[in-house]
Amino acid sequence: MNNFIFSLNATIPIFILIVLGWFLMKLGILTKGFNAAADKYVFKVALPVLLFHDIATADIRSEFDPRFFFFCMISTTIMFLGVWGLTSIFMKDKTMVGAFVQASARGSAAVLGIAFVNNIYGSSGMAPMMIVAAVPLYNIFSVIILSVCSNDKNADRGHQIRTTFLNVLKNPIIIGIVAGLPFSLLGIDITGDAFTIPYNAITNIANTATPIALLVVGAGFEGRKAIKKIKPTMAATFIKLVALPAIFFPFAVAMGFRGSELVAILVMLGSPTTVTCYIMAKNMGNDEVLSSSIVVTATLLSSITLTFWVFLLRSLNLI
Repeated sequence: MNNFIFSLNATIPIFILIVLGWFLMKLGILTKGFNAAADKYVFKVALPVLLFHDIATADIRSEFDPRFFFFCMISTTIMFLGVWGLTSIFMKDKTMVGAFVQASARGSAAVLGIAFVNNIYGSSGMAPMMIVAAVPLYNIFSVIILSVCSNDKNADRGHQIRTTFLNVLKNPIIIGIVAGLPFSLLGIDITGDAFTIPYNAITNIANTATPIALLVVGAGFEGRKAIKKIKPTMAATFIKLVALPAIFFPFAVAMGFRGSELVAILVMLGSPTTVTCYIMAKNMGNDEVLSSSIVVTATLLSSITLTFWVFLLRSLNLI
């Protein structure tokens, strides 16, 4: 029962914020101009600062486990490339490929990961290690896929490759993670008295990332257009919440991962599609309507699927 309540507490408030964004847009309180500015703020400032905060305050040195680290890296690579390959073959509308692939493979590991593990075990456990192993790859693969599948085909192939490479290097989210790593690896405590003022500022900015992103997702949700894309929306939601955990959990269990390791892997594989998918799809010339629809649907249904996965793992005495 506690796991069920936790799952609802983790997902329903998120969905309420999305609905609030949609409602405020309908009332005219939020505008398209606000949404455009908020998109850029979240993508270029708030989310990178949030990731910097999470990584810089994590004790990665004492928690490092090579087997777990490389399992997260390899699993992330396989699921992105696997979904991309199959989608490119079977999806008829090629304008949706980039948004579909990103939303099917990319979960809200950085936003929900530490909170999820903390709620169950009272500490962040292996979540920071999972974030370091998986989230940079989330962003690298997302930038590559969204660049290659962009609906803006004006640039020639060589220019597109150069642009993709530069987009990876300049991606604000990757910069946020890389900037946080030295503090964690060198054991620099940014929560100490010497950093009180910058740390409080960083924390305040980081705290704005999720609520503003969720409001923007809701405000940008176009119901009629999304309903027309209900089949790819449900397919991506199934892949994200059910198929990926079902495929990779047996391998994780066979490798001996238990407890907080498995919960971190659950967050990596089965957490709802991150709101960053909508932000990046919109900023990189892909189908933001489909992205928004998948984010909303996956967030709503994750309260059921996450509860199921936690219940199953506990029933098997794995967590």
